[in-house]
Amino acid sequence: MMKILLVDDEKRIIEVLEAYLEREGYEIHTADNGIDALKKVKTVSPDLMILDLMLPDISGEEVCRLVRKDSDVPILMLTAKSSEDARINGIVMGADDYVTKPFSPREVVVRVQAILRRVKKTEKVDKFEFNGGQLAIDIDKKEVTVNGQFINLTPIEYKLLTNMALNPGRVYSRMDLLEKIQDEGMFYEGYERSVDTHIKNLRKKIELDSRQPAFILTVFGMGYKFGGILDAANTSV
Repeated sequence: MMKILLVDDEKRIIEVLEAYLEREGYEIHTADNGIDALKKVKTVSPDLMILDLMLPDISGEEVCRLVRKDSDVPILMLTAKSSEDARINGIVMGADDYVTKPFSPREVVVRVQAILRRVKKTEKVDKFEFNGGQLAIDIDKKEVTVNGQFINLTPIEYKLLTNMALNPGRVYSRMDLLEKIQDEGMFYEGYERSVDTHIKNLRKKIELDSRQPAFILTVFGMGYKFGGILDAANTSV
């Protein structure tokens, strides 16, 4: 049974979503504040987290940022903020999707199911091909090829590429990427710009034209995202 951590300080929302999600067969755990939510991410190990942005102690954005330091658990944000900037900020922080309040509980259930289907599909895939086979990543062998030619990536470059490729469209700030690769011994607070050098080198190796990249895209003022299109026919599920 898949476990969902539901984080909201509004009792009525907890009760309604819990009822709907339990009806679909999910095991529900709840928290009404950010500190408790962070603890339960570690003790419960949920398969998905539904996170309200307006919490009484620390913001949902901060909870999301802290969770993302150690976990790739999918996060569905609940927000009363309907502005484009607020939604973009949530995605940049690491959310996988968002629902704006007021919402339909059925919509939340559908979005939860969609996210978990994507995660389940990704977990079964051991080789990814993008843009008609132009770029291929073999997770088991830790190999990358471009147009069938093996590309020699450094451990840092490989981590940057796989983290972004497995989450296409998600915007990563430089600090996000540093945190993903810090176990390679290059994480130093204040040196976010060093990511730019690694991205530049990675582009030279995997892009047909590094000045007009198709895979590692710059999101001005925010960071980077993966722009490749997954070849569905070449995924092993």
